[in-house]
Amino acid sequence: MSEVVRLPERPGGDDGVDLLLRGGIVVDATGERQADVVVRGREVVAVGPDLSGDVELDIRGCVVSPGLVDLHTHLRQPGREEAETIESGSRAAALGGYTAVLAMPNTTPAIDSAAVVREVLELGRAACCDVHTAGAITVDRAGEQLAPMAEMAALGVTLFTDDGTGVQDDLLMRRAMEYGRGLDVTLAQHCEVAALSAGTCMHEGEWSARLGLPGQPAEAEELMVMRDIALARLTGARLHLLHMSTAGSVAMIAAARAGGLAVTAESAPHHFTLTDACCADYDATFKVHPPLRGERDVAAVAAGLADNTISAIATDHAPHCPEDKELPFDQAPPGMLGLEYALALAITQLVDGPAGMSLAGVLARLSWQPAAIARMERHGRPVAPGEPANLCVIDPEATWTIDASGGASRSRNVPYVGREVRGKVRHTICEGVLVVRDGEAQQ
Repeated sequence: MSEVVRLPERPGGDDGVDLLLRGGIVVDATGERQADVVVRGREVVAVGPDLSGDVELDIRGCVVSPGLVDLHTHLRQPGREEAETIESGSRAAALGGYTAVLAMPNTTPAIDSAAVVREVLELGRAACCDVHTAGAITVDRAGEQLAPMAEMAALGVTLFTDDGTGVQDDLLMRRAMEYGRGLDVTLAQHCEVAALSAGTCMHEGEWSARLGLPGQPAEAEELMVMRDIALARLTGARLHLLHMSTAGSVAMIAAARAGGLAVTAESAPHHFTLTDACCADYDATFKVHPPLRGERDVAAVAAGLADNTISAIATDHAPHCPEDKELPFDQAPPGMLGLEYALALAITQLVDGPAGMSLAGVLARLSWQPAAIARMERHGRPVAPGEPANLCVIDPEATWTIDASGGASRSRNVPYVGREVRGKVRHTICEGVLVVRDGEAQQ
């Protein structure tokens, strides 16, 4: 696909080389147009017809988009480096077209202090993409005492969550929202009422009954969605709802947004592509929290993405070592890989499927809308002169089959093995540097 005139190692950034993307279709928040794009240093310097540059990539038939932004990545570092590291996770992200990821705070130790925030951000300096981090709402994510959010916010943390567990105490969550409003940050919730989800391992429904596995009812998610929307109305706080999975949740979010509340939501690819029927063989690869739901819920999530009730597609990339996923279904940890598959799954399921979304709509939910939620000011920007050069180049017609390798991740818990998908990332440019070329990460 790409023909290189002259290619130094990882051109771009501050090396003085003009990188030309020739013949693509630019798609961003401002619309769609045929144009060449020139990158110099860390910026886009020209967009238009018949441009020239020192290094030329022929991208005819491809789309140039602002780089993708993931609001929900588990990089496991510090503490679980055998499953993933910031280096390996960021490489997977770049291969998936992401120029920025938001690392979740359920690490060991939890990202609940300025010291751990600094550690993650420092490790992220050498990553293939821009690594941001969320901060925990409570100390050690234990749900008992508010974490020092102001100290973390002073380091640039804009979103706080105890992801992996919801804040169960109603009053504590109210106080967190009040505190967060004063700090001008967003509170993000893993919506799961522990009293209803304790001891469960999949969705409560026909398949849990058939398999004899304890099921989590949709209401475990929906009751906390309802509570937090009510608290957002009470406090005026910004609320972001993580990995939404049920039809009832989608309906409540739609009503909250129609009522003018500052409520946003995300859903993960597995919640609009897979159902609880995938658990039929007790394969723990398909164990995830919130669990895979029924067909009605999957359709509702897709519809919520199509009408923008759900503003973002977030991967919930959750790597686990093979030996952990080989445990019995009820004992295995929940989670799936997603960074290298999200774009293609979204195109295949949401553009080609019944939802009937446009490619621009999918890119909005993968790029500029999540960037706005996390206030990542250098990402999701229009492809225009003077804007940061955080871009991805996508071949929307390329078809490929997902395999079991896990890609660049240290883990292999891929639930989409054998699925044929459409859409492939050709190049990723992060801060002007060509970090992925022709689908290969650059060293």
